[in-house]
Amino acid sequence: MSKKYFGTDGFRGEAGVTITAEHAYKVGRVLGWYYSSTKNGKSRAVIGKDTRLSSYMLEYALAVGLTSSGCDAYILHVTTTPSVSYITRCDGFDCGVMVSASHNPYYDNGIKLLNDRGEKMDDEVIELVERYLDGDFTPFGGKDIPYARGGDIGRTVDYISGRNRYIGHLISLSTCSYKGLRVGLDAANGSAWQIARSVFDTLGAKTYVIGEAPDGTNVNDGVGSTKIDALRRLVTENSLDIGFAFDGDADRCIAVDENGGVVTGDEILYLSADYLKNRGELAGNKVVCTAMSNGGLKNSLAKLGVDCVVCGVGDKAVCDAMTASGAALGGERSGHVVFSKYETTGDGLVTAIMVMESVVERKTTLSKLLRGYKALPQVACDVPVTDKRAAMVGVNELAVKLEGKLKLRIIARASGTESLIRLMAEGESEENCALACKILAGKIIENCD
Repeated sequence: MSKKYFGTDGFRGEAGVTITAEHAYKVGRVLGWYYSSTKNGKSRAVIGKDTRLSSYMLEYALAVGLTSSGCDAYILHVTTTPSVSYITRCDGFDCGVMVSASHNPYYDNGIKLLNDRGEKMDDEVIELVERYLDGDFTPFGGKDIPYARGGDIGRTVDYISGRNRYIGHLISLSTCSYKGLRVGLDAANGSAWQIARSVFDTLGAKTYVIGEAPDGTNVNDGVGSTKIDALRRLVTENSLDIGFAFDGDADRCIAVDENGGVVTGDEILYLSADYLKNRGELAGNKVVCTAMSNGGLKNSLAKLGVDCVVCGVGDKAVCDAMTASGAALGGERSGHVVFSKYETTGDGLVTAIMVMESVVERKTTLSKLLRGYKALPQVACDVPVTDKRAAMVGVNELAVKLEGKLKLRIIARASGTESLIRLMAEGESEENCALACKILAGKIIENCD
């Protein structure tokens, strides 16, 4: 199904323009109708949100839509996307909804839909939502969705206890004490701003936290997993042992070692595969990564006796490939990492805990855990555009020519979450990688003129 509203990570765009309160209300209407009509008794949905100013508007609109269609709406308030997934699955909800635009700037927002397993929503439900948003009532008997009446009207329930239970779940994952370790945390002024400190303090670490003062307009502003220099400064200036940066909804994690070196999702996959393999917990000795992962990951994993299954971009593609291959570990360079033993989606806090377990159990440093990892030269850049389709005209053809001429692996693709064209070039020469990205970026800009 070709989706008009929902991309690789939900319905996302500028709040009040591309995504409005009316959109959120209609999404709630469809979900409430769908789940109430497919079960005996009232359906139940759980809603979380990040710290954006517009998240409150969308949260309330969703709750109105859900309850008016006969679904009870349980409100987690400010929390992480992975916590909504966890609570949806463990507390028997029919679906979960997260209001967040992840790593995007504050003026954007989004709606992420999860099924009862805490996974990305099934395509058949997304199609119903899309058609209703476009005013197509055909799937609903040719008329608008009826409003619930009398005792069938849904209610809203304050469910902050669910978020607290998720925090307890995170703490329970650790088998080690972090006492004596100095840990930097960058909460991106987003969903993790309270949770991250609570978890690491409880586990015994001495925490140093930035990005923990959300005001509705500063999420991801100079901090977070896509602005890693803030955490690097925190770690190096305070001589910390390790640091972790999350994005707006905390489903990503990028680490920083004791020297200030950046540890991306690729390196985290490598050290996690090594850790799980030594514990006999790496199913099939395989890891799932995406086409955007550094080629050095596959080579480095091979030296550990671990196979690499390559899939398309996006955490849904990763999860689908993990299910198909039976892998227990998968992820993306961006920091979405999935440990299937614990979660059905990427969870930045789970990732941070698993990295800490590796460091503590082996009584070493993060940089030493990565001595066997060797990345290939790689350059990536994003090109802002207004029309992604027009911007890509002739770009892939040019990329193929540059691959042969410069002996590179090149990926040029439209972002599924932002108005960007993402470019990546990889090979033996970093100079050639930079040249290829410059040429392709020029072509994209030319297309947009």
